[in-house]
Amino acid sequence: MKITIKETQNPTIIKFEFPDFITQNENFEFKNIDEAKNSPLAQQLFYLPFVKTVYISGNFIAIERFSIVEWSDVQDAVTEQIESFVNNGGVIVLQTENPTRKQAITVYGETTPNPASLKFVVNKALTKTAVEFKNIDEAKASPLAQELFKFHFVKEIFITENYISVTKYESTSWDEITLELRTFIKQFIENGGTVLDETMIVNDEKQEKQQIKNFDNLDTTSQQIINILEEYVKPAVAADGGNILFDSYDETEKRVKVVLQGSCNGCPSSTFTLKNGIENMLKDMLNDKDIVVEAING
Repeated sequence: MKITIKETQNPTIIKFEFPDFITQNENFEFKNIDEAKNSPLAQQLFYLPFVKTVYISGNFIAIERFSIVEWSDVQDAVTEQIESFVNNGGVIVLQTENPTRKQAITVYGETTPNPASLKFVVNKALTKTAVEFKNIDEAKASPLAQELFKFHFVKEIFITENYISVTKYESTSWDEITLELRTFIKQFIENGGTVLDETMIVNDEKQEKQQIKNFDNLDTTSQQIINILEEYVKPAVAADGGNILFDSYDETEKRVKVVLQGSCNGCPSSTFTLKNGIENMLKDMLNDKDIVVEAING
């Protein structure tokens, strides 16, 4: 049995991935050795002085460390310890005869290039449709977003596959509110709250265009641009807590318009990313040095 080390966007959290699933549709989060009574492996890990939190889900164990060490100094030793424990027959999680109906959820915060946005990653699928809300009136389809907007410091919310990106007002620092938001999101989902009712999403003209349902009717260059954005750009943007959508292509001006969402919208580095990243990529891959990329309001 061989474990693979995977970094996350949060420098204090690292994943140790197994070749097979280690839990049966269950997720666990342990803050200390007392909470980890049903996980012999987690209890052993807590004897390491730098272990702050242990997450167990699917095919991985994620560990959050205290700042007394760097992962580069200890991750190999932790991997060896986990491999040795499992290979010697150690139990990762004890099976419970009467599992609680309450779904165990893990949520952790990841920084983004936008200092005003933070990405809260959840260990379960939230939606198949990426949505962005600028205010509580727009958030009728998301009970979670409506509740988050009741926090006076929440400015915008972006929800996609397995994370919620929250943009705050400048008057509050993340140090003051991160734990509060993380705890609220975790408890809301654990208690069965609805993150997003996809049947209530308003499919206005802009959203229809962004979903590219008319792909076959677009010109060849537009289709090529969409494919490039989907394959090469979206994964990187999603890792930073945002989203990019194709809006239009003007053949005469050679102008590509895209929509930035989530942490990318309003990010100080977004202009640099557009001009020095996406624009250069399109020029190279489409062999057209006159292409210009422009971001429009998401």
